[in-house]
Amino acid sequence: MYRLLCSFEWLSDQESVGVVRRAVAVLVLVLMIGAAIVGAAFFLPTLFSAVQPVLPKLAASCPRVSAVKVGTISVPAGPIAGYCQDQLVNAAHIINAARGLGIGTHTQAIGVMTAIGESGLRNLAYGDVAGADSRGLFQQRDNGAWGTLADRMDPFTAATNFFDKLTSLPGWKNLSPTEAAHAVQVNADPNYYTAYWADAQVIVAALSGT
Repeated sequence: MYRLLCSFEWLSDQESVGVVRRAVAVLVLVLMIGAAIVGAAFFLPTLFSAVQPVLPKLAASCPRVSAVKVGTISVPAGPIAGYCQDQLVNAAHIINAARGLGIGTHTQAIGVMTAIGESGLRNLAYGDVAGADSRGLFQQRDNGAWGTLADRMDPFTAATNFFDKLTSLPGWKNLSPTEAAHAVQVNADPNYYTAYWADAQVIVAALSGT
């Protein structure tokens, strides 16, 4: 800047002042443009992210397969409550087991809820941290209470044994769904199954045609 001013010494005083003012104005303009660019780089991403539309939650994607029959229940490809046919088939076995014992849809949903919480409606051939010997939809233990390994791995038989245990408990009809499941499964948290109750009701209603 000093050299620039010195180069103006040959100009008249009035001309020098005008040139200096123009130089200062240009410098200020350059600084303002630079500040604007920095500000835009900082604030625009935040602004755009704030006004982006909230995308709806995508539904579960299930393979395109034909409906299958499980007893009298027609099981679609899904999804129903986020579950696909392979899982819904297991829910149908649970419903059929309950029907065979004369158990209604409310308690059928308790069975489905319990299986969702224990295995995600998958017939698991392995256990978990709580029980390495746990197997099947209900993660039933190898303690003699749930029959043979084949019994625990058969969805219909495992569900039948679950409902037999539930209905043998005094006052079981007065229990909330999660309390009923906990009374049979004896897990660490009696409220654990609550999160799966709504989905279980949807599944039972859909598969029962109600």
